[in-house]
Amino acid sequence: MSVLATVLTPLGRLLRNKRAGDEHSVRNSTELAGPATIQVVSPSFEEGGPIPDRHCSMDLGPNLSPELSWTGVPSSTRQLLLIIEDIDVPMSRPGVHTVALFGPAVAGFAEGKLGPDNPTVRYVPTRGGRTGYFGPRPFPGHGVHRYGFHLYALDTAIPADRPVESLDALLPLVDGHVIATGVLNGIKEG
Repeated sequence: MSVLATVLTPLGRLLRNKRAGDEHSVRNSTELAGPATIQVVSPSFEEGGPIPDRHCSMDLGPNLSPELSWTGVPSSTRQLLLIIEDIDVPMSRPGVHTVALFGPAVAGFAEGKLGPDNPTVRYVPTRGGRTGYFGPRPFPGHGVHRYGFHLYALDTAIPADRPVESLDALLPLVDGHVIATGVLNGIKEG
């Protein structure tokens, strides 16, 4: 067990029953409502299955984004939005790990290609100010966390010169423009 896990595990156990919850997930956001016609898959983990350590951050793994691909994106799509969230963090809102905008021709990402140095991706800072992929790292001792890799097809593109400083600032810009959605769910135990 790592030093981090040794120190934080008792606190994680104390907070085991505190979770943001599915009701606060981006999947329930009215601004992101749309038909669920996109299928998101990964050879790294199955729907609802455990996310391997290599795709985790901090002391669990090297923080490599998993390989992702999708089908069912409508031909009228002008931009894609990927949001990765943890709905089981011991906070009032889910933990947002990644917010990424990219072109409709992108049909997936190879392993490790969701880094901040990928020029085809525009990252929106998370609540912690991070950009790029930040993999799962559930609070040690907190139990199983559920992670959603949510993909949204937009019928308009957010202009590259328009500043977007957070997910909260992005939501009004995409409201009414989501034409298809899809999600891949995975779990990781803390």
